[in-house]
Amino acid sequence: MEVSRYNEDIIDEMRRNPITWMNLIIIGINILLFVLVEATGSSLDSTHMIRWGAAYSPLIERGQVYRLFTCMFLHFGFEHLLSNMILLFFMGYYLEQYVGKIWYLIIYLGGGLLGSVSSWVWDMMEKSEVVSAGASGALFAVLGALVIIVWRYRGQKGNLSFRRLLLMIAFSVYVGFRSTGVDNLAHVGGLLGGALLALILTQFKKLGSAE
Repeated sequence: MEVSRYNEDIIDEMRRNPITWMNLIIIGINILLFVLVEATGSSLDSTHMIRWGAAYSPLIERGQVYRLFTCMFLHFGFEHLLSNMILLFFMGYYLEQYVGKIWYLIIYLGGGLLGSVSSWVWDMMEKSEVVSAGASGALFAVLGALVIIVWRYRGQKGNLSFRRLLLMIAFSVYVGFRSTGVDNLAHVGGLLGGALLALILTQFKKLGSAE
């Protein structure tokens, strides 16, 4: 009952506040690229994903550093895409409400890139040649930024509480480390990157509220 009421509160809050266009555009780009990948092959085919820009250490080391960026918009299968986009729809909504379109984009891309770099550095250290893709690093950057913002503004903004966010992140990290095929370094790097960018932001900008 409590979870249901909480979800209803979120939906009601989203109806009363301005549309977060940047978040919706990013979600749209992820979905569009997934459709294009599937239309030309399969998102579960690693070779095909590499053609579309997935991260692959040997190619990045040869100078194809753009893969650290493009991999953030690709997903392995519909379930991977769906889980990331649902969480981004809600968490991205809050972050864009608080920081605005430009800073939302900076946190999303900047934190996501740090996640990609962290994953790549780890792969080089382990001499691993794993194909990586997904918005998880950027998504964790959004979560990391929200933790700092909610903490900075006395632990509560809208329907988000500091404790609730920490539990969500702890559970996500735990599941990631317990699962196979999950890029945990991208998660941790994105989380730290988003938190750092939010710390910088809160020093110079008075944030709005999603209430």
